[in-house]
Amino acid sequence: MYEAQRGGQFRLFNDRDVSAIHEGVARLLEEVGVQVKNRQAFEIFEKNGAVCDPVTEVVKLPREKLEKIIETAPSKITIYGRDERHDAVLEKNRVHFGTGGTVLFANDFDTGEKRGTIVKDVRDFACLADALENIAFYVIHTYPTDVPDDDADANRFYWALTNTSKPVMGGMYTMKGLKEAIQIAETIAGGADKLRERPFASFITLMVSPLVMEPRYTDFLIEVAKKGLPIAVPSEPLAGATSPVTLAGTIAINLAESLMGVALAQMITPGCPAFIGTTSSIMDMKTGTYCAGAIESSLINVGIAQMAQYYDLPLYATGGQSDSKVVDAQAGYESACQAMVLGLSGANWIHDSVGLLENCTTVSYEKTVIDNEILSNVLRVVRGVDVNPDTLAIDVIKEVGPGGNFLVHEHTAEHFRDEFYIPTVSDRWNRDAWIKSGSLDAFARAHEMAKNILGSHRTSQVDPHIKAKIRETFPGIKGEDLP
Repeated sequence: MYEAQRGGQFRLFNDRDVSAIHEGVARLLEEVGVQVKNRQAFEIFEKNGAVCDPVTEVVKLPREKLEKIIETAPSKITIYGRDERHDAVLEKNRVHFGTGGTVLFANDFDTGEKRGTIVKDVRDFACLADALENIAFYVIHTYPTDVPDDDADANRFYWALTNTSKPVMGGMYTMKGLKEAIQIAETIAGGADKLRERPFASFITLMVSPLVMEPRYTDFLIEVAKKGLPIAVPSEPLAGATSPVTLAGTIAINLAESLMGVALAQMITPGCPAFIGTTSSIMDMKTGTYCAGAIESSLINVGIAQMAQYYDLPLYATGGQSDSKVVDAQAGYESACQAMVLGLSGANWIHDSVGLLENCTTVSYEKTVIDNEILSNVLRVVRGVDVNPDTLAIDVIKEVGPGGNFLVHEHTAEHFRDEFYIPTVSDRWNRDAWIKSGSLDAFARAHEMAKNILGSHRTSQVDPHIKAKIRETFPGIKGEDLP
């Protein structure tokens, strides 16, 4: 079971910086506003006292309205699992890592060749996420290209919800798909009211930078908010392209956009479990493309995490990605650097943290396993060092004395499992032992681990009759259950 740690050790800003950023956010929403291209949302803002211009479609949020939203939006949101052992409590600086993104390609598990993602990938990555101990949630990160677009959302949520008992979250692509995903979750839960009590399915919508609420995603936000289900409202400004090249400016515009989305959700359903988010990064000035593995992306996310804690609002954040095309040293150091600083920031729901390659367009089974081990190291650092009479061990040192040996002391047996992280992918044997075991590198060891998980791990099962009922209701769901 995933045990949430408390971060917050890494702080970018002093109190003056925090006040300046908040002042900038308030000015953006009050003086510049957001273009709301969704008529229903425009009318909701107008009804709730925002300053609305019907010609330009710009909505401005007065400072007192913004501060009221920050004050009344939930400071604590629980994203439930089908199994209550996996419930994720998002508040203050509690850290959870998980999958994320939406990719159209996977490195095939058998051949290693890049190919389009299929329904089987949704199922198998759900199984991996369920088994790997440092993955707290499954944001559905593969889009099945082997079914019609109209059936993609139903397939994504069906295969996710039936193959992991951890919290499941996903972005949506059609209103039909959103409604079908909610209906599938309600059927598994035992009804709409049961799902509201313990919503183990949650959703993602998006703001568009700079400062736009576009029609389709806003429709999704309104639909989820009306039902009172959890929804993340991230923004994805790209520093140097759709936001200022300065990181502080990108942080400000990201917060303004995301807070505007949360404001809409609160106006629809007060207390709605909607939370701010960031998927921001930078544009590579050499290539003009999005950078996933840039450390500046993590600095933006860390800054927003500090602001979220200032606002006392949960945060959907991003970190652990790589721009490498293969599972190599670059993939390792980019992912580890991002995950480490995000964990230490105390961001709550850190998605995209396992498996992603090639500017977040491709996912790897082996990298998923390796990233799980990276997260073990990150969480060990976030946990820190306990200092108390037992861990200081002064009496033990006194008892062993100069020239003694602590290996045989019972204090060592009592504490080493808690004090030391014991890796499963990394190899610490000497060269002779490594050669005798097959001279496997980390990629090969991760491949074998993934193979074993997919061959043997099964989550707590959804009743077969319920699965049959869902598949009868939605005949567009394709694929076969794990054997």
